[in-house]
Amino acid sequence: MLTRQHRISLFLLLITPTLSLAIEQDSNSIASIIKPMVGVAQQNQVNNTCLSIGRKLSSVTFNECLMRNLNVAPYQTSQKNNLLIKEYPPLFFKRQPQAKILVLGGIHGDEYSSVTIMFKWMEILDQYHSGLFHWKFAPLVNPDGLLQKKSQRINANGVDLNRNFPNNGDIDASLHYWKTRAYHDPRRYPGPHPASEIETRWIVELINQFKPDAIVAVHAPFGIVDYDGPTKPPTRLGPLYLKLLGTYPGSLGNYAGLHQNIPVVTIELPYAGIMPSDQEVLRIWVDMVRWLRKNISEKNNN
Repeated sequence: MLTRQHRISLFLLLITPTLSLAIEQDSNSIASIIKPMVGVAQQNQVNNTCLSIGRKLSSVTFNECLMRNLNVAPYQTSQKNNLLIKEYPPLFFKRQPQAKILVLGGIHGDEYSSVTIMFKWMEILDQYHSGLFHWKFAPLVNPDGLLQKKSQRINANGVDLNRNFPNNGDIDASLHYWKTRAYHDPRRYPGPHPASEIETRWIVELINQFKPDAIVAVHAPFGIVDYDGPTKPPTRLGPLYLKLLGTYPGSLGNYAGLHQNIPVVTIELPYAGIMPSDQEVLRIWVDMVRWLRKNISEKNNN
């Protein structure tokens, strides 16, 4: 008669062929199958998310998404969508990284181009990561907003994630601004309190743990470069020129740039639904790396 453990092992063997070797080597140890099982489960989550992104964005195919070798964050949204992350770690055998850079896309779910350009830049790094910087990419911060039948700026709870960040201890600032200055615009609802949303808490945790020397956030469709924080801002990235839009309670620029003193470069692409040309995508990237190297790397080395 099969024991319960043997029944579990047989079931996993039937549904997951890649586990067969581990089970054969140590059929009495459940630990021998946990690690492969976790890997398969995470890959299935990535596969499902890439499938959804590929169906939604004509500019990012399922295979292109898979080829970026993304990982799942330890959180899911309220709609059980996965949050994805990609790290380009230090290459100490080549050099000491000059800075840590966090890159965020898709904070607003209806800004398609802000997600697509993440995959274009990750494709560049997949080929040319030199260890100059230690990168972390979160290509789609708001999957609930993007993956709905009709994509929307806000998340599934109706919250604008770029108004949901902490306000240096002032829990009423965002709601007060929304009621008095944003005139109850539902597209800019900051949530019932700062960091009420899983997605926001994840980014706050990323910032606290990774401790980036600079943050790059991509939006659309103003077609400019915005900036918050210390050091000299970039005057131009590719075809986009600097134009300061100001900071708002609950925004990433307000939270990280002003209160955490982390340089926050906000790239506003010209169109939400139309990508810049490949040449423009590359020019923005090259100019951004050049600015990071001059203004962030040199600051760290001084």
